[in-house]
Amino acid sequence: MKQKKPIPVADEKKVLIVHPDMGMLSAFQGEFTKRGLTAIIARDLPTALLAMTQHYFDLAVISSKITEEGDGWPVGGVLRLIFPRAVLVVITPQTDVLTLKSAINNGIDEVCEKDRPAEQIVSTALQKSGSNLPPASERLQ
Repeated sequence: MKQKKPIPVADEKKVLIVHPDMGMLSAFQGEFTKRGLTAIIARDLPTALLAMTQHYFDLAVISSKITEEGDGWPVGGVLRLIFPRAVLVVITPQTDVLTLKSAINNGIDEVCEKDRPAEQIVSTALQKSGSNLPPASERLQ
């Protein structure tokens, strides 16, 4: 029986998940981990900012409401500046014109409504990233 070689830590793809609901964080973490990504989770802005200074991210899933409605958009904008090639997905209560305007202004790749299951949002994020996404360690930005 052939044993799988563990992926070196530097080659692991990382995803930042910023959401105030611990149940959703757990669901996203489980889905990304099943697909071989390392999930870094944050429930609030200070933790999300700390994570951005400590890791290189290939993907990010952010709630548009972290503490109050709309405070997730600037987090996405900052992530776009720090990691210009990362795939950014924002979870919103609805997708209307103002939501799409915020997504465009902050450089968000995909907007998903909060009613969608975590599995579908993860699949959407991974499809957006493409199958040949190089590891974050090779994409110093």
